Amino acid sequence: KRAALLIKEVAGGEISSDIVDVYPNPVEDFKVEVTYAGIKRLIGVDLGKEKIKSILAALEIRIEDETENGLSLRVPPYRVDVKREVDVIEEILRIYGYNNIELPRQVNSSLQYSVKPNPTKIRNLVAEMLTAQGFNEIWSNSLTKTSYYENNSVFQIENTVKIFNPLSNDLGSMRQSLLYGGLESIAYNANRKNPDIRLYEFGNCYFFKGSSLNNNPIRNYREEEHLSLFISGDKEAANWALPASRTSFFQLKSYTENVLKRMGFSIASLKTEAVSNEVMSEGISYSINGKKLVEFGTIAAKVLKAFGIERSVYYADFSMDTMFVELKNNKVVFAELPKYPEVRRDLALLLDKTVQFNQLRDLAFRSERKLLRSVDLFDVYEGKGVPEGKKSYAVSYILRDDEKTLNDQQIEKIMQKLVSTYERELGAQLR
Repeated sequence: KRAALLIKEVAGGEISSDIVDVYPNPVEDFKVEVTYAGIKRLIGVDLGKEKIKSILAALEIRIEDETENGLSLRVPPYRVDVKREVDVIEEILRIYGYNNIELPRQVNSSLQYSVKPNPTKIRNLVAEMLTAQGFNEIWSNSLTKTSYYENNSVFQIENTVKIFNPLSNDLGSMRQSLLYGGLESIAYNANRKNPDIRLYEFGNCYFFKGSSLNNNPIRNYREEEHLSLFISGDKEAANWALPASRTSFFQLKSYTENVLKRMGFSIASLKTEAVSNEVMSEGISYSINGKKLVEFGTIAAKVLKAFGIERSVYYADFSMDTMFVELKNNKVVFAELPKYPEVRRDLALLLDKTVQFNQLRDLAFRSERKLLRSVDLFDVYEGKGVPEGKKSYAVSYILRDDEKTLNDQQIEKIMQKLVSTYERELGAQLR
């Protein structure tokens, strides 16, 4: 149309007809219904019927029918983005001018918020952190072998949810733990020359606890959400700069504590207990308010042998349901950056071999709650100069007062108190 108009103006031609569109299937005009009330509601201003009709005419939108409440319109097909009432109103507003709409004195809005803690957000935060640390997420089958729970003192067969008419013996029960599905994945990868593994999985576990007291059979069944971590093989691929080193229990401990910290738990506030059973040869559990948050450790050689796994596997099992409940009571408290310097003091302690570092840390925080910031183990020694059945721990302590600089007298008093506590509770000796 513009080209024809230019020819007429410049060359003196004459337009002989309307535009003829030669097309196999002519495109119909879009039919749109608009109401005056809808226009006023979205724009916020009563433009008047005549103003609306004049704008529509300028936009080449034909009015097919008019009622008291609104208009039936035919929109040309070249306006491909004007197919709904709201599209027509947007075009009207564009021509009328956004600048001609006065800003309201008050704006109303509906705010959406989720109940805290939001499980989905927490899962995503943890998943992003683990993925950044080199983990891969797996999804194992909720249906598993019943034989995994036979003669098993940790996951007892009586608590297994069994399937009626299972497809096969390998899919005869609902899983009580994410452990066996993860071990199947590790064995599968190891058999295909991929032994260096870091895996995590979010999943539900299922339990049966029959009771004649329950009138409703559904109450005999329980479903829990868990998170599992698995590491095995070498920490990193072998290269010329660094010698190959295997994953370890302490590496898993670091990953486990990182997950707890990311979810807002303070490791110092958790109760620590040793774990040893037919599934884990050695391990640790963290609890809060008498509820177990996580249990992690080294998978027993007997269990690994059943899967044909030759390398050590380290496994952590988080109770997500428990953590979600405890997070509701976990308040984030603002604290400004420290203005006063920290002080470090070290102790070399002679202890029985049975004493664990977690016992030292727990006693330290119980002894000094206000000024003690962290307790770390930086050396363990056994050998020449250390009596049989003993070991030497080198432990560092960070002290800080947020209101003033600590003096030597205060520091010495705290350290003497710690030493006395260790001597009384653990039979420790200063080296």
